[in-house]
Amino acid sequence: MKSLISVARGEAPADVILAHAKIVNTLSGEIEEGNVAIYGEKIAGVGDYQLGKKIIDLTGKYLSPGLIDGHVHPESSMLHITRYAQAVVPRGVSAIVTDFHEIANVKGLEGVKYMMSCARSLPLELYFMVPSCVPATSLETSGAQVTVEDIASALSWEYTIGLGEVMNFPGVLAADAEILAKIAASQGKIVDGHAPGLNRKNLNAYIACGIVSDHESTSLEEAREKLQRGMYVMIREGSSEKNLEALLPLVTDKTYKRCLFVVDDRSCADLLRDGDIDAVVRKAIKLGLDPVRAIQMATINSADYFRLPGLGAIAPGYLANLVVTSDLAAFEAEMVLYRGRLVARDGHPLFYTMSPENKAMTHTMNVKPFDVEALKIPVPKGASHIIEIVPNQIITKKVEEKARVTGGFVVPDTERDVLKLVVIERHKATGNIGLGLVKGVGLKRGALASSIAHDSHNIIAVGTEDNDIYTAIKEVERLGGGLVIAADGKVLDELPLPIAGLLSDEPLKTVVNKLEKLEKIAAELGATLASPFATLSFLALPVIPELRLTDLGLVDVIEFKLLE
Repeated sequence: MKSLISVARGEAPADVILAHAKIVNTLSGEIEEGNVAIYGEKIAGVGDYQLGKKIIDLTGKYLSPGLIDGHVHPESSMLHITRYAQAVVPRGVSAIVTDFHEIANVKGLEGVKYMMSCARSLPLELYFMVPSCVPATSLETSGAQVTVEDIASALSWEYTIGLGEVMNFPGVLAADAEILAKIAASQGKIVDGHAPGLNRKNLNAYIACGIVSDHESTSLEEAREKLQRGMYVMIREGSSEKNLEALLPLVTDKTYKRCLFVVDDRSCADLLRDGDIDAVVRKAIKLGLDPVRAIQMATINSADYFRLPGLGAIAPGYLANLVVTSDLAAFEAEMVLYRGRLVARDGHPLFYTMSPENKAMTHTMNVKPFDVEALKIPVPKGASHIIEIVPNQIITKKVEEKARVTGGFVVPDTERDVLKLVVIERHKATGNIGLGLVKGVGLKRGALASSIAHDSHNIIAVGTEDNDIYTAIKEVERLGGGLVIAADGKVLDELPLPIAGLLSDEPLKTVVNKLEKLEKIAAELGATLASPFATLSFLALPVIPELRLTDLGLVDVIEFKLLE
């Protein structure tokens, strides 16, 4: 600290001086010109510093704090955390807040510890929110359980800052003893929310328990009410959930401090083509938000909400996590510094990573044997419940229609775009098989299957014909997890995800190429969704309205119950 003071006073040379920069001051909301002196991992000062061991002239360039993604599930990229860092750090992302909820549902806190241990050497600040809902509900079978005792223990870990999104909002409203005990165990910490569509007195009750944020608003009215009642509003712009345009009018000079940008779930393809939280900043600016304000919502606002000292601003004593860009509106990172060290240039990482092998993370398929006959759906007495996909959203609609019947069983109807949806339990060999119908996929032949199925990540498949569905499911099982397309009884292509059935340890471009090839084949088979596997992955999520399918059957999320 003595040396830091000497550098700050201009008496000793800085390790690095970033000279003649246009500094994005997220504390005052303005652009100021000057030099930034860095000593070790920290910023010593901002001013007219001249004495430095190394001077980098930034004439004409902007200097921004490193971006913070305040709510993200890195597993949704299908990349191992080391590969994920190589993808997002060159984009200017210097910190993420995550609950590792996906891998926790498969491997519990053992999986979380594995991911965190792999992240220790990365040039990325990683803050952990203990997952509050593993399993997310009692309406599905998960691979693990995170108890109240587990949460109390994990809250003492280094870099654990709070309790992750409380998705079981019906449990909160019903005063479920277990979920309330988890919230109580987190007193004094941040508790994130997850409350799609919740309003009025139910919203009041949810917030009264100490839940202080939400990222599930899809309309301006919903977000405004949550902000008025004391919540921080996380404005989400992910791959399947795009809420920025609808919610951006909420951001004014009076409200912006209570708003922050997040991505929640971002695909590997979007990370490669568009970016991470930097893409949200760019889009917000394009939609008319002041560039400095947009950067504030991806830096200092997140740091303030999550109580992250030393992050989110360019000021004395802050960590030297910095981004250099020539055009603030375009926000293309030309240089990225992490704790004073150059870690990326022109979109390329300057650091190397290793993905340590862990056999406990790569043998996670435990499916009870079944045959294709198990996929038949008996004819109901009346109309069938059908999950209808809402384009560009993860919410669904519950519709009732007469299903097509052949040979005494309900079958897909490609003319009406009604396909069979199947969920196979893959953690405990229970033999549970959920069967249902879905509308909006578009397939004319073949089947898609995946071991990514939020939140419990059982095997989920959709298709036009039972044999193809069965073929795709069995290949996912053989791979130890992954994405598969089958048609005419044959596997057409696949993307292996051997780590917990969720992640690949291959480089970003390799994974994207394989995914895009799968999506191209799906389109050739008739799929009309831009990202069919991403959409498929959310059809088993029983905490987002209105209708879902789990291994236990169809779930009416509004009523929070299984349908017969």
